[in-house]
Amino acid sequence: MSGETLSQSAYRRLKEDIVEGRIPAESVLSERGLADSLGISRTPLRTAVSRLEAEGVLDRLPNGVILVRSITVEQLMEIVKMRQLLESAAAGRAAGFPMTPDLAASRDEMQALAEGEAVVFDRFWEKDEVFHMAVARAARLALLPDILVEQRAIARRCSLTRTYDSFRDQAREHVAIADAIADGDAPRAHAAMWHHFDNVRARFLQTFGG
Repeated sequence: MSGETLSQSAYRRLKEDIVEGRIPAESVLSERGLADSLGISRTPLRTAVSRLEAEGVLDRLPNGVILVRSITVEQLMEIVKMRQLLESAAAGRAAGFPMTPDLAASRDEMQALAEGEAVVFDRFWEKDEVFHMAVARAARLALLPDILVEQRAIARRCSLTRTYDSFRDQAREHVAIADAIADGDAPRAHAAMWHHFDNVRARFLQTFGG
């Protein structure tokens, strides 16, 4: 196995562990510990760490230790606002095209959750991503899915995103968005997505405020 392949594998594994919370924000790591846990030498590890430093996921401190950077509430709110602008426009645009099978299927999954089907955080996060990607693709916006993947990965590193155990409200909001798109009602679809992100922001701030 080549050194590049080892570094790519280390990069993916480290980023997944950080994004999914297995390595919490503000964790202090060492090269030796990471190399041992990943079963690789320090050379490919340093390449992986450098890549994550460039992405703002890790910081290397003057004493050589590696710090997992946290995501602040302010950064999370900025992501929510940016997504609100982009995805509201996408929802309105999607209403101008026929409903896609992917979005229809995701809408049905959200309806089941809205009616009380149980789901844990990690599984809802996956379903939520499927829904928002389906809206972006229904809008025929080729670049938007990659933007959403990047921003969602950053947001997931904020501990506030993991504070929920009920997702009925979010699911109902998703159903409203999908129904407006299916009806070809662009203003309603735009407004439903905008309202969804207003509620996302309010839920985060309520959690932060206790």
